[in-house]
Amino acid sequence: MSVEKIVLLLAGTMVLAGSILTVYHAPEWVYLTGFVGANLLFAGMTGFCPMVKILRKFGVKSGNAFHRS
Repeated sequence: MSVEKIVLLLAGTMVLAGSILTVYHAPEWVYLTGFVGANLLFAGMTGFCPMVKILRKFGVKSGNAFHRS
């Protein structure tokens, strides 16, 4: 699995988890969703994503996440 796909899956999971926790546990969990969203905006504007750096240190290779077969 490529770095891009892992980042997309992780971001989606964190947003979904934050939303569910906000509704069913405590309203403060909305900050998790906001934090993930802010990081996505930052990565989109600058091209820098901390999660990509972490995954590359673990040896995960880049790929073409949106390649059509």
